[in-house]
Amino acid sequence: MSTEREDTDMIEEVAADWLAQREEGFSSAQAREFERWCWQDPRHATAVARLEQACALLEKMPLVRAELQPVVEFPAAARAGARLAKEVWRIPWGQVVAGLAAVLTLVALGWWQWPQPTPEGTRYMTSAGGYERVTLSDGSMVELNASTIVMVDYVPGERRVALVAGEAHFTVTHDPARPFIVSAGGVSVRAVGTAFNVRLASAEVEVLVTEGKVQVAEVERVDPNALSGASEPDQARWGQRAPPALLSANERLLIPTISVKATSVAVAPPTIEQVAPEAIREALAWQERKLVFAETPLRDVVAQFNRRNRLQLVVGDVALAERPVGGTFAADNVEGFVRLLESSGAIAVERRSEFEIVLRQIR
Repeated sequence: MSTEREDTDMIEEVAADWLAQREEGFSSAQAREFERWCWQDPRHATAVARLEQACALLEKMPLVRAELQPVVEFPAAARAGARLAKEVWRIPWGQVVAGLAAVLTLVALGWWQWPQPTPEGTRYMTSAGGYERVTLSDGSMVELNASTIVMVDYVPGERRVALVAGEAHFTVTHDPARPFIVSAGGVSVRAVGTAFNVRLASAEVEVLVTEGKVQVAEVERVDPNALSGASEPDQARWGQRAPPALLSANERLLIPTISVKATSVAVAPPTIEQVAPEAIREALAWQERKLVFAETPLRDVVAQFNRRNRLQLVVGDVALAERPVGGTFAADNVEGFVRLLESSGAIAVERRSEFEIVLRQIR
């Protein structure tokens, strides 16, 4: 049985490999697979963010590099991008000056947010438990939830943003000449001046409009090679795009996704629903670093806590997973939430390790 540290080391090694491949140039299939890997587990996106931010620190801070020179060798070929990332994680940090250690602690905890210029645009990232509010060059604002990666690429006729992993809320400055387009999981959200939330999960892409209107459309077709083994009806359905959908304020669009080998694609038809004010408050509570639930299944509540914390909760049986939960909780107070469940007298708590708690229904 692997330990938490072993799991983290393995994830960081895979993240470094991905970044090295990206530095050499992604094919479209590799780009989709990298996106899928990032949102497969919140720790994946966090590892990518940590590596890239560590690289940025070393590249941006010559004095830091000078301090590290006696304890680590920086090959000339490894001074750019992800090749340096692999070297960063082999550094004996215990020999590094205290000032650098403090900076790296900020990075590790997600308190340091450094925009990353890339050929594709500017990248913004948060780690598990992190939150960032970014004001873009046109005055539009992006709020990043935990374990989120966003790419921003503004060109003369368009304002393009890619949600690579996680969840973000966009408040868009009105500019009819430059539509604001967010892509996530094969879905495109087009707006002029409005406010909306996009969440990229393993099973769906969710778009929630809080102000104005947006148009949502599928933007990618399925790679036929990725459909081998799928049923004929599924192949026919996945090969078609859903018609564009127009969403107004207080409406939510849920587009199911299916992982076929290395590719995640949107499938039709999407489901549009009206959203009550209480549900909107619940969905956006992360902006205040709170979690709000109203008769929400425990499995979904646990998923929200797990996304934001190193301490992971596991629901031990199916019946308990469906138990409804209501209330407002601090997003980083897992222990308090567990104590509340335990005090009900209906849930048993088993602490398997420092980083894992199993919840079981008392029969």
